[in-house]
Amino acid sequence: MTTGADPAEIAAAVVELVRTGRFAQLPERFAPVLRAAVSGETVQVAWAAQISSSGAVEGVGEPVVGVADAGLVRVSVPVTCEHGGLTVVMSIDEAGLLHGLRLAPAGGGTWRPPSYAVAAKFTEQEVQVGTGPLAVGGTVGLPRGRGPHPGVVLLAGGGPFDRDATSGANKPLKDLAWGLAARGVAVLRFDKVTYTHPHRTPPDLTMTDEYVPHATAAVHLLQKQENVDAGKVFVLGHSMGGKVAPRVAAAEPTVAGLIVLAGDAQPMQQSAVRVVRHLAALEPGPAAEAAVEAVTRQAARVDRADLTRTTPATELPFGLSGAYWLDLRDYDPVATAAALDRPMLILQGGRDYQVTVEDDLARWKAGLAHRPDVTIQVYEADNHLFFPGEGPSTPAEYDPPQHVDPAVVAAVAGWLAPPGRPTSRPWVTLTAALRRTRIPVRGRRHQGDNHR
Repeated sequence: MTTGADPAEIAAAVVELVRTGRFAQLPERFAPVLRAAVSGETVQVAWAAQISSSGAVEGVGEPVVGVADAGLVRVSVPVTCEHGGLTVVMSIDEAGLLHGLRLAPAGGGTWRPPSYAVAAKFTEQEVQVGTGPLAVGGTVGLPRGRGPHPGVVLLAGGGPFDRDATSGANKPLKDLAWGLAARGVAVLRFDKVTYTHPHRTPPDLTMTDEYVPHATAAVHLLQKQENVDAGKVFVLGHSMGGKVAPRVAAAEPTVAGLIVLAGDAQPMQQSAVRVVRHLAALEPGPAAEAAVEAVTRQAARVDRADLTRTTPATELPFGLSGAYWLDLRDYDPVATAAALDRPMLILQGGRDYQVTVEDDLARWKAGLAHRPDVTIQVYEADNHLFFPGEGPSTPAEYDPPQHVDPAVVAAVAGWLAPPGRPTSRPWVTLTAALRRTRIPVRGRRHQGDNHR
């Protein structure tokens, strides 16, 4: 680093500020791009939520220095807590200023394939999804044996996730991908643009920008794979990926149908308040009360009539931009789904406190009750990641190595490739075939999505 600033020392100092509650001093160490998006209060809210499940800090480990995107240095600092741990991840420039700061699950533990994922039954290959400077990497899993096979594109939830939705030792999207590929379904999963290019994405990025271009590119790419039925390529989204899945299908008429896993339907600013109150109840105290107050105030800012694309992200939940929240506010996933003439499978964990049966699934049921081609199923023992368990769900239960419920994988595979399922609608198959030959096709216009 040309200024002589030591990134490890800087990272350790930042963690010390957080550990000792000096959040107001954090923005002094932020580069302008991060200062515009994240306040000390934002970090305080995230830290309080984490400590509510992990317990008090017991120790801070040595910083681990690596290389990040765009010439920045990435430093990870492990933090040991009473009931587990976490990792503070920072991206630091040559002047010693932070361009990125996030709290990640603790490292440790190695993902091992679940029993339902038989690697001998499929092959995998690396692919590039999208073009240009924001292209991302992906993986295609192709079943062995006679085809053509149905296909599915996987969409991760909110946040800068990799293609596996890695969280500590757990990789729920890899569980799904391997489990489905072993059951005769071609699967494409890819890194989110916010994971691969966190410093190249525009500050006014929206949910649509974050998902739709790469999702549609992934659909086209999977349709072109040998031994894949181009007319039977579906989209599966988890959490925010499930929320945005109807918008992807509205933008891409060759999508054969949707699978929504724990897709949130309640307005996200409202669910943010609900979740932070749930977490505060797990570990009551001044920090938890401050977190509830901050998120409640930020959520109210989203609902105000004077919200604009230039509203400072520091005034809004999660440090997301005004543009992002306007896009979310103008989007109704259930209404968009109801206007699509595609079949849907909607699955929900009964123990999920982030996306709930009462606040989210109820909206899907009410809006799609008239659709005989929509199947809805609740897995009572599963949490937000569809990991089975017992008792009230907490963030701490995500930490141990575990796998997606085999019943969920079997249900998705059975819905995608049931015995005797007829070929997809002729217009979908024809449109997909014409796309492969690069003949322009005007897709059907779908109503119900009022994004502008």
